[in-house]
Amino acid sequence: MLKFIKKRLVLDLDLNFNFLEMAINEAYKYQFLTYPNPAVGAVVVKNGAVLSIEAHKRAGTSHAEVLALLSAYEKLEEKSVDFDKNSSKEAHKFLLSLPDGYFKDCTIYVTLEPCSHIGKTPSCANLLKELKPKRVVIGALDPITSHSGGLEMLKSAGIEAINLNSKDAHNLIEPFIIWQKRAFVLFKIAQSLNGQIGGGYLSSQDSLTHTHKIRDISSKLLIGGNTVRVDRPTLDARFCQGRAPDIVIYSKDKIFDKDIALFNVPNRDVQITDSLEFLNKPGFILVEGGEGMLNAMQGKIDWLLTYITPKIAPKSVGYFANLELEILHTMPSGVDVAMFSRVVSCY
Repeated sequence: MLKFIKKRLVLDLDLNFNFLEMAINEAYKYQFLTYPNPAVGAVVVKNGAVLSIEAHKRAGTSHAEVLALLSAYEKLEEKSVDFDKNSSKEAHKFLLSLPDGYFKDCTIYVTLEPCSHIGKTPSCANLLKELKPKRVVIGALDPITSHSGGLEMLKSAGIEAINLNSKDAHNLIEPFIIWQKRAFVLFKIAQSLNGQIGGGYLSSQDSLTHTHKIRDISSKLLIGGNTVRVDRPTLDARFCQGRAPDIVIYSKDKIFDKDIALFNVPNRDVQITDSLEFLNKPGFILVEGGEGMLNAMQGKIDWLLTYITPKIAPKSVGYFANLELEILHTMPSGVDVAMFSRVVSCY
């Protein structure tokens, strides 16, 4: 399939691997924030020109390809739609009301196979089947059997449908695959360019807000007992006006000063435990902490999210650990760089 596509690149301006990369980059802006849904990006192209780049933003709202089609319409018509684009039912209804063949000259790139099922949102595969774009190119097949089959649906409707089977697209949905079976564990780190942590906030406001957005949707926030006692944190999601996450304090010593701010956040459950058995249950666990917590979680961490701020900090404290990582993606986060990496091995 890839050889076939490469031969056609010189013949068709709409066939270009860079368009899928654009969709993947957009999806990473919302990685984890779509929990329990996967992060998905989409791009609409016409005659070699990008009409739109969009991503799924939150579970229960319009999917990436729907948002991309709406934005493509706005670009072509030079006007905005008069409804909330994240309202999936309204979005599908509007797109189906467009004249037949409206997107017939367009190619749609989407990082994940369009869903074939009807859940909180209508089926994207059914929508595309009706809209009949020239071509749909996907990065990866849907790993959930009950959701898959969208590509075959499109082919049966006479739409050219191509699966690029992209490694980067598969990496993008790895958290989604894992949290179906057990907890996906993300360890968050904020550090200076020379690897120093501590001494107050290091990250930019954009990075702090991004962390709070992840806290907002996480199943639980896991933190070590020493961090609670020394830092006396609140660990809420105030920078995004979000839900303060439930807390699990991993500690053998169960005695804490209950005046510490995190114990006094309304509508929050705080557990103190010396067991990590809860990680065997499906969910999304965010871990924040220092060197002790990083080492205590050896063998349990799936990915790291590291915010690297452009500062050379005075020597204070860092992480003394032995982990081998695979960098999956980097992106700007204000003045910082956010780096997503997978734990390959620990020693």
